[in-house]
Amino acid sequence: MVKSNLVLVVMAAGMGSRFKGLKQIQSVDEDGHVLMDYAIYDAIEAGFSEVVFIIRQDFEDKFKKIIGNRIEQKIPVTYVYQSLDDVPGNVELPDGRVKPWGTTHALWSARKALKGKKFLTINADDFYGRGAYTAAFDFLSNAKSESSHACICYDLIKTLSPTGTVSRGICQTDSEGNLSRIDERKNIKLEDGRGYYTVDSGVSYHLIPNGALASMNLWAFSEGFIDDIEVSFKQRFEEGIKTSPDTFEETISDAVQSILEREKGTVKCIPTDEQWFGMTYVEELSMVKNRLKELREDGVYVRDKW
Repeated sequence: MVKSNLVLVVMAAGMGSRFKGLKQIQSVDEDGHVLMDYAIYDAIEAGFSEVVFIIRQDFEDKFKKIIGNRIEQKIPVTYVYQSLDDVPGNVELPDGRVKPWGTTHALWSARKALKGKKFLTINADDFYGRGAYTAAFDFLSNAKSESSHACICYDLIKTLSPTGTVSRGICQTDSEGNLSRIDERKNIKLEDGRGYYTVDSGVSYHLIPNGALASMNLWAFSEGFIDDIEVSFKQRFEEGIKTSPDTFEETISDAVQSILEREKGTVKCIPTDEQWFGMTYVEELSMVKNRLKELREDGVYVRDKW
């Protein structure tokens, strides 16, 4: 396979509060593999040639023991720490803050490792399907502009959980299939086969139209994205700390929406019919294990991946 110089970025620094544990390193099969094993296997098969793990430094040793050391035998790996006190600008941080600053901050934390590179982001606790990685690889391989980006989008209704509410980036597209707007919606619930979101802590709910597309943080970014957030995230972070020091966070969806509003790039929305599943809640672990078992039995994955 020709070396691609395309990077897979695995965001694995989340706290996992709803899952009640570090779901990033939760075993999902009889061989002790975690979901990242399947993701990285698919990415390598698609053509990606490097992995950047964004993790918390306090569980680096455990992370390497469970997956990192194994992956390093198959593909070049870089580790980046996402830390609460590693922030842009000269600001006074709030005391007692535990919650991370969000996924934009995760990529900002990896800015040195990603500078001048094209890359694909994934959540460590999500399964995306091999075709999604292939679609992202094809886009990045053919992207001619440093400000040309893409989102691999899923049918929203197929990403909702019967167990509880979830957060999703709801995508709107123009006539050419480019992203025209993305709204990060929290507390989306599944009810009678439809999706509903609330902006007032459940006092009222709004129906999400059938066929809505969702971002699952499968973002394909060209080189200009890191250049942009090095400047723009600093400005938004400083403002956020002033107005909401205890609650401010910024998602990648927020950063992308800012790029669209400032006309600093284009984002292609690439729909996929791949099967997505994840582990937002601990109750979903058995479902994940069963689906992966079915895929192995169907020959999609072999037991000895590494």
